[in-house]
Amino acid sequence: MPVILITGASSGIGAALARHYAAPGTTLVLNARGPERLEAVAEACRGKGATVETRALDVRDRDDVRVWIGEVDARIGLDLVIANAGVNGGHPQGGLETEETAFLVLDVNLMGALNVALPAVARMAERGRGQIALISSLAAYAPLPDAPAYSGTKAALLAHGLALREKLAPRGVRMNVVCPGYVKTAMGADYEGWRPLEMSAEAAAARIAKGLARDEGVIAFPAALAAAARGAALIPESWRRLGMRGFSFRMSERQQR
Repeated sequence: MPVILITGASSGIGAALARHYAAPGTTLVLNARGPERLEAVAEACRGKGATVETRALDVRDRDDVRVWIGEVDARIGLDLVIANAGVNGGHPQGGLETEETAFLVLDVNLMGALNVALPAVARMAERGRGQIALISSLAAYAPLPDAPAYSGTKAALLAHGLALREKLAPRGVRMNVVCPGYVKTAMGADYEGWRPLEMSAEAAAARIAKGLARDEGVIAFPAALAAAARGAALIPESWRRLGMRGFSFRMSERQQR
């Protein structure tokens, strides 16, 4: 009976993943900062037969997160950990991202994800089984000029995850990096700009779950946009600049999901 921990589970991809995995015999451990929305997702998952527990906790609180991960793993064992919590970056008027915003994005998207993933890595490696997924973005391949901190944190997660994947494989632990394109979420709605090949959170969750079941090292989608993003690094800079102009956007003031 699988035990699955998901951060950022109160909305968006995290909530869709929780609902996707919810079934009799499955235990879901769901996290977000706000308890109200998180509990609503938990109730929906219980309605599908899953056993659900919740924890309202900021992933930036490294010591508290480490204790939480350790307590849950010792009590019921963790089979799959999905480090999904994240925030947007950018600027409301399309200007230069502020220092305050950049460090917020760094603290949540990179340090927050590793605060969750690394304690799980240590425990799973010790017992020789388990799976961890880091939620990155196609922006890791094609950085967005209007969201440099977001793009940088997602690139760091991609590199860190792939490096750990090689190190953990002989120890029986699977590490996967998820690189979605545009997904219809409350966080995604903060972008005011072109969003090609946008998909629903439910479709994204189904694709992620399929990739995790196959143990794909990088789960990048949709396929056409992923191919374009990966190819962006191989073309001359002048061409890349021209192509990225279509992805300019403004960001609303709302940050946390």
